[in-house]
Amino acid sequence: MMRSFYTAATGMMAQQLNMDTITNNLANVNTTGYKKARVDFQDLLYATMREPGFQSAMGQEIPMGSQVGLGVRSSSTQKLYTVGSLSETRNKLDAAINGDGFFQVTVQDGTRAFTRDGSFKMDGQGRLVTQNGYQTGITIPDNVTNIFIKDDGSIMGTRIDQLEPSKIGQLKLSRFLNPSGLKAIGGNMYQETPGSGVRSEGNPGQNGLGLLAPGFLEKSNVNVVEEMVSIVQAQRAYEINQKGVQAADEMMRMTNQLHKG
Repeated sequence: MMRSFYTAATGMMAQQLNMDTITNNLANVNTTGYKKARVDFQDLLYATMREPGFQSAMGQEIPMGSQVGLGVRSSSTQKLYTVGSLSETRNKLDAAINGDGFFQVTVQDGTRAFTRDGSFKMDGQGRLVTQNGYQTGITIPDNVTNIFIKDDGSIMGTRIDQLEPSKIGQLKLSRFLNPSGLKAIGGNMYQETPGSGVRSEGNPGQNGLGLLAPGFLEKSNVNVVEEMVSIVQAQRAYEINQKGVQAADEMMRMTNQLHKG
């Protein structure tokens, strides 16, 4: 069978994955702290008919070889951790990271996860948690009111026997050598992997970590116009590969007719 069938098919499958990634970006355009993804592609193995430098029957060296590519495949899906725009909420328990870093929380199975979503809540036991109820490790005492977050991650509150607010907790941030190696697990959460590299931890504003923007949330870094252009490009690429399948089918049909004749 003609190689072009398989080659064009790999192109169609690659563009399907590309479209899946683009549409997921658009679906999360309003998701707090969402980071857009892109698919990286690479060409497949080559069928070599003649090696470069081939010696002809006359003893002459042929400088150019002859190879035919066998298609394309996806090599990875990469998250792009550029900082999204900040949206003011005026909520005292909201905080956006203006720079590098991730909030660290504890998920249901007791493992640590990381997020850029700083829309914190206080549960019935006074614990500072995420929207999904994942704990930050900070508990607000019952006798504290007027709770707010400072740009250095300090959780401040006024005790009923005091006039001035005092520190009652500390939000820490984590930073990774290769954040693209983090594993997305849904719910705006990521897990550490061997590919994410060395993790460093500290207070906001220290060790290259960004400061917090209290009363703000980080919006998605998805650019709708760019994604719409990418959709058109992916659709056209899919159509072109489909034409390749149709052309190869037509050539085989004509060859079969010649054979019958």
